[in-house]
Amino acid sequence: EVQLQASGGGLVQAGGSLRLSCVGSGFIFGSYDMSWFRQAPGKGPEWVSGIHTVGINAGRRQTYYADSVKGRFTISRDNAKNTLFLQMNSLKPEDTAAYYCAARRRTAVFQILSQKKDDYDYWGQGTLVTVSS
Repeated sequence: EVQLQASGGGLVQAGGSLRLSCVGSGFIFGSYDMSWFRQAPGKGPEWVSGIHTVGINAGRRQTYYADSVKGRFTISRDNAKNTLFLQMNSLKPEDTAAYYCAARRRTAVFQILSQKKDDYDYWGQGTLVTVSS
C-alpha cells in the first residue's frame, strides 16, 4: 500500500518557523520527484515547492519555489529515509493552509518538475499550518 505521511504542522506566530516532514512507503521513493502543495481555506490548491529525485550528472538536486515562498522556505529530501522536508522560516499569516506532499514518478532524465497537481501520482493526507498575526 502506497502511503505518504505528512507531519510537522501546527500553530506558530508570524515570523516563526516550522519544519514539515513527509515519509513515503509502498513505492520506490528515490524514483519520484516530490513537491509540496498547500490549500488555504476557501481557495484552490497551490504548488509551493518541488525537488527532483537526483541531481543531473551526480550534481546537486535542483529545487524550485513559488515566488510567494522563495527565500523563506527550503525543500530537501533524504532518499535513504524515504523522507521529504520543508523548512519554513519567516512565516506569514498568508502561509496558513493545509500542506500536502505529492510524488510524481520520474520517467525521463530531464523531466520537468511539474507544478500541476494532476501530474502527481501519490498524495499525503495533509498537515495543517496556522500562522497567527
